[in-house]
Amino acid sequence: MTAWQWAGVGLAALLFFWGVGAYTRLMALRNAIGDAFVQLDAHLKARAEACDKLLAAVAPRLPSEQATFDALASAQAESQAAAQAARPKPWSPDPVGTLAVASALHAAAVTRLLSLLDHQAELRSEPEVDALVSELKLIERQRAFTRQVFNQAVGQYNEALQQFPTRVLANLYGFIAARSV
Repeated sequence: MTAWQWAGVGLAALLFFWGVGAYTRLMALRNAIGDAFVQLDAHLKARAEACDKLLAAVAPRLPSEQATFDALASAQAESQAAAQAARPKPWSPDPVGTLAVASALHAAAVTRLLSLLDHQAELRSEPEVDALVSELKLIERQRAFTRQVFNQAVGQYNEALQQFPTRVLANLYGFIAARSV
């Protein structure tokens, strides 16, 4: 083999290994999105369970606030359906976008319920209700943190997609930008 042939083989090997490295990096970043989503999903489930317990404890005592309870139940059902749709591919933008909207509606319904309970001193004085409210507030803080971790993973992945050499191969490999929650 001549020197030019060796240079061609070396260049081809360099491009091949660069492509494999770019693919591996994008897969690792996409898997990080999946790992972050698992944590977020666990907190979404915990929030739903805490809301169910709180609704079961409070709804019979406040029949005049049925619209608030119905709104929370509806938002909770939508949030759970959106989370179910996003579970297989948490890096896919459409299901995660739906989850973001459903989660925001659910958070608004939870805030409405907590505001209602803040104005019901006789209910808040009961240890069971106060414990459930405290648990729900703790879960909300944890969910906010895991949401931030998920969004950071999405940001790192999207940033890697936009970098020049990887950007060329991302379309070839079928990688698309992810969406944050």
